[in-house]
Amino acid sequence: MINNHHKNIATFIHLSTFSRFIIPFGNFIGPLILWAANKDKSSFIDEHGKQAINFQISILLYCLIIGAITIPFFIFNFFNGIDFIDFNGFHDFHFNIGRPSPLLYFAGALGGFAILAFILEIVFIITASLKARDGELYKYPITIKFLK
Repeated sequence: MINNHHKNIATFIHLSTFSRFIIPFGNFIGPLILWAANKDKSSFIDEHGKQAINFQISILLYCLIIGAITIPFFIFNFFNGIDFIDFNGFHDFHFNIGRPSPLLYFAGALGGFAILAFILEIVFIITASLKARDGELYKYPITIKFLK
């Protein structure tokens, strides 16, 4: 049976992921502590804790993949235009700005995708918190099940 205490704990498990804005890796530490301390009290809490932790690990993995794809494009574009500033003595100082590389546009699109993913992550966390408050199970989309 799910009582209000179990609903509150499940809700706080999801909301504790926002502690990352205050504590480094708080999005892992908060849910993990709450889940580990309360998982034996209810299968409802156990399921919500696993969902929250799996989602945060999945988001970290996706961010690492996007970063691994994006960063080389910025590095290649930077070293391609290494003569960005021409300085010839004290008489001539001018900027030599060429046309941006198409790789920079691709990397910018991936950066925009990362911002969209961040906004969706916040929406999913708030939705999961509201579902937990109402006593319903919530399965995060695009989540890899690390904890079963």
